Amino acid sequence: MAKKIVTALAGVAALGIGVTTANADTLSDVKAKGFVQCGVNGSNLAGFGAQDSSGNWTGLDVDLCKAVAAAIFGDVSKVKYTPLSAKDRFPALQSGEIDLLSRNTTWSISRDSQLGFDFRAVNYYDGQGFMVRKELGVKSALELSGASVCVQSGTTTELNLADYFRANNMDFKPVVFEAQDEADAAYNAGRCDAYTTDASGLYSIRLKLGNPDDHMVLPEIISKEPLGPAVRQNDSRWLDIVSWSYYAMVAAEEFGITQANVDEMKGSDNPDIKRFLGEEADSTIGSDLGLPKDWAYQIVKSVGNYGESFERNVGQGSPLKIERGLNALWTKGGLQYAPPVR
Repeated sequence: MAKKIVTALAGVAALGIGVTTANADTLSDVKAKGFVQCGVNGSNLAGFGAQDSSGNWTGLDVDLCKAVAAAIFGDVSKVKYTPLSAKDRFPALQSGEIDLLSRNTTWSISRDSQLGFDFRAVNYYDGQGFMVRKELGVKSALELSGASVCVQSGTTTELNLADYFRANNMDFKPVVFEAQDEADAAYNAGRCDAYTTDASGLYSIRLKLGNPDDHMVLPEIISKEPLGPAVRQNDSRWLDIVSWSYYAMVAAEEFGITQANVDEMKGSDNPDIKRFLGEEADSTIGSDLGLPKDWAYQIVKSVGNYGESFERNVGQGSPLKIERGLNALWTKGGLQYAPPVR
């Protein structure tokens, strides 16, 4: 959601850490300690990264952490979660405090280059939007000229906001906050007419407002926000494992493999499915990644396919009720696509 590039760079510099690191072997480190240290959203972002009343972590991003643990250990409990603010997330990854950042983070060129991270998979295609009170009578962001808008400071969200209003020859008053929780509270208290951040975040924030039904997310999307996991550069095997753990969930949906039928599907006559589930004797897909032969089976059995994860966390089976949209499979008009598992 909030993209604190400048702050993150300052934080990394303060730690005395460069933006590139020496060759590493995160997989060996993870196996040695027996768990994956995963950085997640520290603001309890419903649907993506949040703790329930029992302290259990759930969400679309959390499921990716679990998928990586399932691939390596065959056990989704082998994850330790580090809740991180937008300000802290990049230094935490760069310093090695976490093995993986799975915290609704936008893949951008500056993060690939300046910050020294690697992205490949996109587990949620998003874009910046606006939320308003229904009583305002606004149906489009193009009707927000002169409005006050709550936004986090030092973020690409803030920059996109200014660009959008300037491009459309509209005036606005930014109401700027350092922390998301502060912006949430200010909007809820009526200190601004509109709130802007990633659309997925708006749906989540809306649930926490005093009267969620009094608010609506406007239809305009003003930016591209491909959200996905990030790892440190120069560790290609770890990048492969994280990326293919995600692609396995997408491939399972493409194959029609679910948590409920994965055991039955192990007996499929389809060679692609047999290979995917580790049932072909001569397949080296798992060992080539440094993983057990049944790594993909363990992911689907423990976490489910991408569609199942989407629906229970942010889709129609969740309070957010977000449509699949761009996150539908490529065969159904969306952008989600898994490279061949062969």
